[in-house]
Amino acid sequence: MHLAAKALIGTAAVGVAGLAYARWEAQAYILRRETLPVLPEGQSDLRILHLSDLHFVPGQRSKQEWVRSLRDLRPDAVVVTGDFLSHQDAVPHVLDTLDPLFELPGAFVLGSNDYYAPRPINWARYLKGPSQLEPKRPMLPWGDLVDGLTTNGWLDLGNARATMKADGREIDIRGVDDPHISRDRYDVVAGPFDSDADLRLGITHAPYLRVLDGMAGDGADLILAGHTHGGQLCVPGVGALVTNCDLPRSQAKGVSTHDGSMLHVSAGLGTSPYAPVRFACRPEATLLTLTPTS
Repeated sequence: MHLAAKALIGTAAVGVAGLAYARWEAQAYILRRETLPVLPEGQSDLRILHLSDLHFVPGQRSKQEWVRSLRDLRPDAVVVTGDFLSHQDAVPHVLDTLDPLFELPGAFVLGSNDYYAPRPINWARYLKGPSQLEPKRPMLPWGDLVDGLTTNGWLDLGNARATMKADGREIDIRGVDDPHISRDRYDVVAGPFDSDADLRLGITHAPYLRVLDGMAGDGADLILAGHTHGGQLCVPGVGALVTNCDLPRSQAKGVSTHDGSMLHVSAGLGTSPYAPVRFACRPEATLLTLTPTS
């Protein structure tokens, strides 16, 4: 066999192995734990379960069982930063999956994939900047999703603010609808956070800088976001190549700071059904343990 043929076969074998691994990794869910010093002095710890980008389609039993098991962590509250859906019939599956968590205080915002059905994508487009939504994509039953979540007691924070009580603490919490599709109206909720609150919390699906700037400028202790998938296809030792928004790649997942506020970006638990792969970026949920600042 010629050397060129051997090289071609070897390259193809590596490609097939890499794809198989990436398909496996997309279902290799992990729990990440972070400790953030954002509470007033003298308080006990507060634990928030941060979920994002579930991208549910019917039949994802392993994901469903894994998410349901997170109730055993006994968090004090749950925050979900959008993209629950990836299929027209996914709403009942989402609500059934989250059912064990509904007994806890919770809050959520929606993402673009809760509004519009997924379509095949050209990955090269992501290297050129944030993706653009095709206006002819079919709508998903996002209203049914919101009704189901709010009926179970969770707060809809799409361009809204509220007070959420968790473990006897008062959380001044606000959120915006998805900035990735220009549904955010931070002006509706803008203004200083309550200085007497035990925690000042902002949430958004896509962590665009205009939203982070507003929340941080108004005094948020902590901002939670998703959307980036942590880069989804990352290079070991380098990290994310894209964030699909204007957030720097170094902040594509995990904990960082933004203008004095702590920022946590979840790499999320799902993918588009047309790109069911991850590489060097396992799907995750995060248990955030909030502690006193000193």
